Amino acid sequence: MSETFLAIINPAAGGGRCREQVGAALARLRSEGIALEAAETSAAGDATQIAREAYKRGIRKFLAVGGDGTSYEIVNGLFPESVTSPTDADRIPTLGFLPLGTGNSFLRDFSDPKAADRGLEHSMQAIAARRSVPCDVLRLKHKDGELYYINLLSVGFAADVAALRQRRFLRFGHAGYLASIFLSLARLKRRPFAVCCDGENGFDQRRCLFLTFNNSKFTGGTMAIAPDARTDDGLIEYVRWGPISRLGLIRNLPTLYDGTHTSHPLAEHRAVSRVEFQLESPVDVMVDGEVFALQCQTIEVLPAALRVVV
Repeated sequence: MSETFLAIINPAAGGGRCREQVGAALARLRSEGIALEAAETSAAGDATQIAREAYKRGIRKFLAVGGDGTSYEIVNGLFPESVTSPTDADRIPTLGFLPLGTGNSFLRDFSDPKAADRGLEHSMQAIAARRSVPCDVLRLKHKDGELYYINLLSVGFAADVAALRQRRFLRFGHAGYLASIFLSLARLKRRPFAVCCDGENGFDQRRCLFLTFNNSKFTGGTMAIAPDARTDDGLIEYVRWGPISRLGLIRNLPTLYDGTHTSHPLAEHRAVSRVEFQLESPVDVMVDGEVFALQCQTIEVLPAALRVVV
Protein backbone atom coordinates (compact mmCIF):
# COMPACT_ATOMS: atom_id res chain seq x y z
CA MET A 1 0.00 0.00 0.00
CA SER A 2 1.10 3.55 -0.69
CA GLU A 3 2.93 5.48 2.04
CA THR A 4 1.91 8.77 0.46
CA PHE A 5 -0.51 11.01 2.35
CA LEU A 6 -3.46 12.34 0.40
CA ALA A 7 -4.20 15.85 1.70
CA ILE A 8 -7.89 16.57 1.17
CA ILE A 9 -8.23 20.34 1.37
CA ASN A 10 -11.32 22.43 2.01
CA PRO A 11 -10.01 25.84 0.86
CA ALA A 12 -13.08 27.64 2.22
CA ALA A 13 -12.54 26.36 5.78
CA GLY A 14 -11.93 28.93 8.48
CA GLY A 15 -13.52 31.68 6.41
CA GLY A 16 -10.80 31.27 3.78
CA ARG A 17 -7.91 30.96 6.25
CA CYS A 18 -7.24 27.46 4.94
CA ARG A 19 -6.74 28.73 1.39
CA GLU A 20 -4.21 31.30 2.62
CA GLN A 21 -2.15 28.97 4.83
CA VAL A 22 -2.30 25.53 3.23
CA GLY A 23 0.52 26.12 0.74
CA ALA A 24 3.09 26.91 3.41
CA ALA A 25 1.91 24.05 5.63
CA LEU A 26 2.22 21.45 2.86
CA ALA A 27 5.60 22.82 1.78
CA ARG A 28 6.89 22.44 5.33
CA LEU A 29 5.71 18.82 5.49
CA ARG A 30 7.36 18.03 2.17
CA SER A 31 10.59 19.55 3.47
CA GLU A 32 10.35 17.07 6.36
CA GLY A 33 10.29 14.20 3.86
CA ILE A 34 6.54 13.55 3.92
CA ALA A 35 5.26 12.32 0.54
CA LEU A 36 2.06 14.18 -0.30
CA GLU A 37 -0.63 14.33 -2.92
CA ALA A 38 -3.32 16.99 -2.69
CA ALA A 39 -6.95 17.29 -3.74
CA GLU A 40 -9.28 20.24 -3.14
CA THR A 41 -12.99 20.15 -2.42
CA SER A 42 -15.45 22.57 -3.98
CA ALA A 43 -18.77 21.42 -2.54
CA ALA A 44 -20.27 19.52 0.38
CA GLY A 45 -19.63 15.80 0.11
CA ASP A 46 -16.54 16.14 -2.10
CA ALA A 47 -14.15 15.01 0.65
CA THR A 48 -16.19 11.83 1.17
CA GLN A 49 -16.06 10.94 -2.52
CA ILE A 50 -12.34 11.78 -2.85
CA ALA A 51 -11.45 9.67 0.20
CA ARG A 52 -13.59 6.73 -0.93
CA GLU A 53 -12.04 6.61 -4.39
CA ALA A 54 -8.51 7.04 -3.03
CA TYR A 55 -8.98 4.22 -0.53
CA LYS A 56 -10.13 1.90 -3.31
CA ARG A 57 -6.94 2.62 -5.26
CA GLY A 58 -4.72 1.77 -2.31
CA ILE A 59 -4.22 5.04 -0.42
CA ARG A 60 -4.29 4.43 3.32
CA LYS A 61 -2.96 7.74 4.69
CA PHE A 62 -5.06 10.89 4.62
CA LEU A 63 -4.77 14.47 5.86
CA ALA A 64 -7.91 16.43 6.69
CA VAL A 65 -7.02 20.02 5.82
CA GLY A 66 -9.80 22.21 7.18
CA GLY A 67 -12.07 21.84 10.18
CA ASP A 68 -14.19 19.17 11.85
CA GLY A 69 -16.49 18.99 8.84
CA THR A 70 -13.61 18.02 6.56
CA SER A 71 -12.47 15.17 8.80
CA TYR A 72 -16.09 14.03 9.22
CA GLU A 73 -16.51 13.75 5.45
CA ILE A 74 -13.21 11.87 5.07
CA VAL A 75 -14.16 9.37 7.77
CA ASN A 76 -17.42 8.70 5.96
CA GLY A 77 -15.48 8.09 2.77
CA LEU A 78 -13.24 5.54 4.50
CA PHE A 79 -16.06 3.60 6.16
CA PRO A 80 -17.60 1.09 5.82
CA GLU A 81 -15.14 0.11 3.05
CA SER A 82 -12.21 -0.23 5.45
CA VAL A 83 -14.01 -2.52 7.93
CA THR A 84 -14.74 -5.31 5.46
CA SER A 85 -11.88 -7.28 7.04
CA PRO A 86 -11.27 -5.58 10.40
CA THR A 87 -8.49 -8.00 11.38
CA ASP A 88 -6.44 -7.06 8.31
CA ALA A 89 -4.04 -4.32 9.44
CA ASP A 90 -3.40 -3.33 5.82
CA ARG A 91 -7.00 -2.14 5.57
CA ILE A 92 -6.87 0.20 8.57
CA PRO A 93 -6.60 3.82 7.35
CA THR A 94 -4.60 6.59 9.00
CA LEU A 95 -5.94 10.12 9.37
CA GLY A 96 -3.86 13.20 10.14
CA PHE A 97 -5.03 16.77 10.52
CA LEU A 98 -4.03 20.24 9.45
CA PRO A 99 -6.53 22.22 11.53
CA LEU A 100 -7.13 25.30 9.40
CA GLY A 101 -10.90 25.49 9.90
CA THR A 102 -13.19 27.18 12.38
CA GLY A 103 -13.71 24.22 14.67
CA ASN A 104 -11.12 21.55 15.47
CA SER A 105 -12.62 19.89 18.51
CA PHE A 106 -11.21 16.39 18.10
CA LEU A 107 -7.57 17.48 18.29
CA ARG A 108 -8.03 19.14 21.67
CA ASP A 109 -7.90 15.72 23.31
CA PHE A 110 -4.26 15.51 22.23
CA SER A 111 -2.89 19.07 22.23
CA ASP A 112 -2.91 22.10 24.52
CA PRO A 113 -6.48 23.51 24.32
CA LYS A 114 -5.34 26.88 25.73
CA ALA A 115 -2.90 27.68 22.93
CA ALA A 116 -4.61 29.24 19.92
CA ASP A 117 -2.15 27.93 17.33
CA ARG A 118 -0.89 24.90 19.24
CA GLY A 119 -3.27 22.55 17.42
CA LEU A 120 -1.68 23.25 14.04
CA GLU A 121 1.88 23.13 15.35
CA HIS A 122 1.15 19.94 17.30
CA SER A 123 -0.30 18.32 14.18
CA MET A 124 2.64 19.36 12.01
CA GLN A 125 5.08 17.85 14.50
CA ALA A 126 3.06 14.63 14.79
CA ILE A 127 2.94 14.17 11.00
CA ALA A 128 6.67 14.87 10.63
CA ALA A 129 7.42 12.36 13.42
CA ARG A 130 5.16 9.72 11.80
CA ARG A 131 3.39 9.44 15.16
CA SER A 132 -0.03 7.76 15.26
CA VAL A 133 -2.30 6.00 17.74
CA PRO A 134 -5.36 3.73 17.44
CA CYS A 135 -8.75 5.43 17.48
CA ASP A 136 -12.25 4.03 17.77
CA VAL A 137 -14.88 4.92 15.19
CA LEU A 138 -18.54 5.18 16.15
CA ARG A 139 -21.24 3.99 13.75
CA LEU A 140 -24.77 5.39 13.81
CA LYS A 141 -27.43 3.37 12.05
CA HIS A 142 -30.57 5.32 11.23
CA LYS A 143 -33.75 4.67 9.29
CA ASP A 144 -32.22 5.73 5.97
CA GLY A 145 -28.69 4.35 6.28
CA GLU A 146 -25.63 4.80 8.47
CA LEU A 147 -22.85 7.27 9.21
CA TYR A 148 -19.54 7.25 11.06
CA TYR A 149 -17.91 9.69 13.46
CA ILE A 150 -14.89 10.14 15.73
CA ASN A 151 -15.94 13.13 17.89
CA LEU A 152 -19.54 13.14 19.11
CA LEU A 153 -23.21 12.88 18.28
CA SER A 154 -25.67 15.08 20.15
CA VAL A 155 -29.44 15.57 20.32
CA GLY A 156 -31.29 18.27 22.23
CA PHE A 157 -30.02 21.76 23.01
CA ALA A 158 -26.64 21.62 21.24
CA ALA A 159 -28.24 20.17 18.11
CA ASP A 160 -30.99 22.82 18.29
CA VAL A 161 -28.37 25.58 18.33
CA ALA A 162 -26.38 24.02 15.48
CA ALA A 163 -29.48 23.43 13.36
CA LEU A 164 -30.74 26.97 13.86
CA ARG A 165 -27.35 28.43 12.97
CA GLN A 166 -27.05 26.32 9.83
CA ARG A 167 -30.56 27.05 8.59
CA ARG A 168 -30.91 30.74 9.47
CA PHE A 169 -27.71 32.40 10.64
CA LEU A 170 -24.78 30.68 8.93
CA ARG A 171 -23.80 33.72 6.83
CA PHE A 172 -23.41 35.86 9.97
CA GLY A 173 -20.39 33.95 11.31
CA HIS A 174 -19.79 34.09 15.06
CA ALA A 175 -22.61 36.61 15.53
CA GLY A 176 -24.95 34.05 13.98
CA TYR A 177 -23.73 31.43 16.43
CA LEU A 178 -24.46 33.72 19.37
CA ALA A 179 -27.89 34.57 17.96
CA SER A 180 -28.65 30.85 17.66
CA ILE A 181 -27.70 30.29 21.31
CA PHE A 182 -29.88 33.13 22.59
CA LEU A 183 -32.85 32.14 20.45
CA SER A 184 -32.53 28.51 21.53
CA LEU A 185 -32.43 29.66 25.15
CA ALA A 186 -35.60 31.68 24.60
CA ARG A 187 -37.32 28.63 23.10
CA LEU A 188 -35.68 26.20 25.51
CA LYS A 189 -36.94 22.68 24.84
CA ARG A 190 -36.66 19.90 27.38
CA ARG A 191 -38.04 16.77 25.82
CA PRO A 192 -37.57 12.99 25.85
CA PHE A 193 -35.42 11.02 23.43
CA ALA A 194 -36.17 7.36 24.06
CA VAL A 195 -32.78 5.72 24.49
CA CYS A 196 -31.44 2.48 25.96
CA CYS A 197 -27.76 1.89 26.78
CA ASP A 198 -26.41 -1.67 26.88
CA GLY A 199 -29.93 -3.05 27.27
CA GLU A 200 -30.22 -1.70 30.81
CA ASN A 201 -33.64 -0.89 32.29
CA GLY A 202 -35.47 -0.52 28.99
CA PHE A 203 -35.85 2.78 27.18
CA ASP A 204 -35.29 6.00 29.12
CA GLN A 205 -38.24 8.30 28.36
CA ARG A 206 -37.34 11.12 30.77
CA ARG A 207 -37.27 14.70 29.55
CA CYS A 208 -33.81 16.19 29.15
CA LEU A 209 -31.91 19.22 27.92
CA PHE A 210 -29.52 17.15 25.81
CA LEU A 211 -27.94 13.74 25.26
CA THR A 212 -24.48 13.25 23.78
CA PHE A 213 -22.72 10.09 22.66
CA ASN A 214 -19.01 10.81 22.64
CA ASN A 215 -15.76 9.34 21.41
CA SER A 216 -13.66 12.38 22.41
CA LYS A 217 -13.91 15.09 25.03
CA PHE A 218 -14.56 18.39 23.26
CA THR A 219 -17.16 19.98 21.04
CA GLY A 220 -17.65 23.49 19.70
CA GLY A 221 -13.89 23.99 19.84
CA THR A 222 -13.51 24.45 23.60
CA MET A 223 -16.56 22.87 25.27
CA ALA A 224 -15.53 19.86 27.40
CA ILE A 225 -18.84 18.09 27.01
CA ALA A 226 -17.47 14.61 27.85
CA PRO A 227 -14.42 15.09 30.11
CA ASP A 228 -14.05 11.34 30.77
CA ALA A 229 -14.20 10.22 27.13
CA ARG A 230 -11.30 8.28 25.63
CA THR A 231 -10.78 7.72 21.94
CA ASP A 232 -9.29 4.23 22.31
CA ASP A 233 -11.28 2.45 25.03
CA GLY A 234 -13.82 0.71 22.79
CA LEU A 235 -16.66 2.55 24.54
CA ILE A 236 -19.11 5.42 24.03
CA GLU A 237 -19.13 8.13 26.71
CA TYR A 238 -22.82 8.87 27.29
CA VAL A 239 -23.65 12.25 28.84
CA ARG A 240 -27.17 13.29 29.79
CA TRP A 241 -28.37 16.57 31.29
CA GLY A 242 -31.91 16.52 32.63
CA PRO A 243 -34.62 19.21 32.38
CA ILE A 244 -32.65 22.11 33.85
CA SER A 245 -34.40 25.48 34.00
CA ARG A 246 -33.51 28.36 31.70
CA LEU A 247 -31.92 30.30 34.58
CA GLY A 248 -30.12 27.17 35.76
CA LEU A 249 -28.66 26.62 32.31
CA ILE A 250 -27.46 30.23 32.06
CA ARG A 251 -25.83 29.99 35.48
CA ASN A 252 -24.15 26.71 34.60
CA LEU A 253 -23.01 27.50 31.06
CA PRO A 254 -19.38 28.01 32.19
CA THR A 255 -19.32 24.45 33.56
CA LEU A 256 -19.83 23.09 30.04
CA TYR A 257 -16.41 24.53 29.14
CA ASP A 258 -14.44 23.10 32.06
CA GLY A 259 -16.28 19.78 32.20
CA THR A 260 -17.70 20.23 35.70
CA HIS A 261 -21.29 20.12 34.38
CA THR A 262 -21.15 16.34 34.80
CA SER A 263 -21.25 16.90 38.57
CA HIS A 264 -24.56 18.78 38.38
CA PRO A 265 -27.46 16.97 40.16
CA LEU A 266 -29.35 16.71 36.86
CA ALA A 267 -26.38 15.32 34.92
CA GLU A 268 -25.45 11.70 34.30
CA HIS A 269 -22.53 10.15 32.47
CA ARG A 270 -21.14 6.68 31.96
CA ALA A 271 -19.23 4.59 29.44
CA VAL A 272 -21.38 2.22 27.39
CA SER A 273 -20.81 -0.17 24.48
CA ARG A 274 -24.09 0.12 22.57
CA VAL A 275 -26.97 2.57 22.33
CA GLU A 276 -30.46 1.93 21.00
CA PHE A 277 -33.05 4.56 20.13
CA GLN A 278 -36.82 4.31 19.90
CA LEU A 279 -37.78 7.45 17.98
CA GLU A 280 -41.09 7.87 16.17
CA SER A 281 -39.75 10.42 13.68
CA PRO A 282 -36.50 12.17 12.68
CA VAL A 283 -34.90 14.65 15.10
CA ASP A 284 -32.13 17.22 14.64
CA VAL A 285 -28.77 15.56 15.25
CA MET A 286 -25.34 17.22 15.42
CA VAL A 287 -22.52 14.89 14.37
CA ASP A 288 -18.94 16.20 14.45
CA GLY A 289 -20.23 19.72 13.78
CA GLU A 290 -22.58 18.67 10.95
CA VAL A 291 -26.37 18.84 11.30
CA PHE A 292 -28.89 16.29 10.02
CA ALA A 293 -32.51 15.34 10.64
CA LEU A 294 -32.34 11.58 11.35
CA GLN A 295 -34.43 8.84 12.88
CA CYS A 296 -31.64 7.25 14.89
CA GLN A 297 -31.67 3.51 15.62
CA THR A 298 -28.35 2.35 17.11
CA ILE A 299 -24.82 3.52 17.91
CA GLU A 300 -22.02 0.95 18.02
CA VAL A 301 -18.24 1.10 18.40
CA LEU A 302 -15.70 -0.08 15.85
CA PRO A 303 -12.70 -0.48 18.19
CA ALA A 304 -9.35 0.78 16.87
CA ALA A 305 -10.76 0.92 13.32
CA LEU A 306 -8.71 4.03 12.49
CA ARG A 307 -5.26 5.36 13.29
CA VAL A 308 -4.98 9.09 13.97
CA VAL A 309 -1.81 11.15 13.67
CA VAL A 310 -1.63 13.11 16.91
